[in-house]
Amino acid sequence: MAHSRISPPIILLNFKCYLEATGARAVQLAKYAQQVSEKLGVVVAVAPQAADIRLVSQQVKVPVFAQHIDPIAAGSHTGHMLAESVLEAGASGVIINHSERRLRADVIEDTIVRARGLGLTTTVCANTPGIAEAIAALNPDMVAVEPPELIGSGVAVSKAKPEIITDTVSRIRRINKDVMILCGAGITSGNDVREALRLGTQGVILASGVVKAKNQLAAIEDLASGCRR
Repeated sequence: MAHSRISPPIILLNFKCYLEATGARAVQLAKYAQQVSEKLGVVVAVAPQAADIRLVSQQVKVPVFAQHIDPIAAGSHTGHMLAESVLEAGASGVIINHSERRLRADVIEDTIVRARGLGLTTTVCANTPGIAEAIAALNPDMVAVEPPELIGSGVAVSKAKPEIITDTVSRIRRINKDVMILCGAGITSGNDVREALRLGTQGVILASGVVKAKNQLAAIEDLASGCRR
């Protein structure tokens, strides 16, 4: 069952294709997310690999996102990702246009429409404020701005390039008052999250800062602490 509107602030944890977040380790990481979510009252959503969506969704009660879907109808599309399949596996949302899975503008729009038709929450990534503004006009649930050069760097966008966040927020709010705005790239600590929220976002998206951490639970708890006002 798809989640209705997710209440901010939100931490969206992308598992990518890291071995540390594959199979049984994906389930354990999702359980850590749920543990922190329940303890601190912060939404911690997870985005496992497609093969792990059902495994994860059956064992946790946090929102589960697919990392990608294709805007196809059911039928002869070998190797594609069908929206109905991730929904049936237990996903309640989807990441669209991540910098590692970039899509053309028309495909982004078609994918948003496809996901919306099934009640999947949409988080669409953008690498610049201008692209974020264009995406916001398509009315997804969330827009996540991530400068690609800072992804996985450990240098938080909220500190290194705060003007990207403020510019994105300003541009989006001129045309869409309702979409949730996230930021990502280099987010690793509660202080990074706190600063992102101060700059006008409603949450963050990140991966390696948690997935590659020596203590994943502690890393999630630190991030979530930054959501508490």
